[in-house]
Amino acid sequence: MRCPKCKYHDSKVVDSRSTDDGSSIRRRRECPECGNRFTTYEKLGEKPLVVIKRNGAVEAFDSEKLYRGILISCAKRPVDSDTIDKLINSIEKDLARDGIFEIKSSDLGEMVLEKLAEIDSVAYVRFASVYRDFSNVGEFKSELKNL
Repeated sequence: MRCPKCKYHDSKVVDSRSTDDGSSIRRRRECPECGNRFTTYEKLGEKPLVVIKRNGAVEAFDSEKLYRGILISCAKRPVDSDTIDKLINSIEKDLARDGIFEIKSSDLGEMVLEKLAEIDSVAYVRFASVYRDFSNVGEFKSELKNL
């Protein structure tokens, strides 16, 4: 596994454990070159999930892209990376359970919002403001009332 920091071609597994639901293996790795530690997940290969964008384009589901978007929403909030990982895993598990392999980006965004509302209301509003593309304060106030 290539180091995401220095791009060294190898890494050492420091810790390995099953996720809570047993659907994947979480591995902590360390780069022998720079000492950076990072997490990888290993799961059984399945039919890939695809996202249908608003413009009709289809792209493979990218959990890292979703993670980054949620992480930005949770900036300076008491939400740790494990909570975000669990949120994304929960969404993936729900889709797999329901046999969904194609999802509209709008439906995916609604799933994220539903789960973020349970975790942190400020992160919810931040994510909603970008996802729903608020254009004025009135839309913001309306969303707060719904929350």
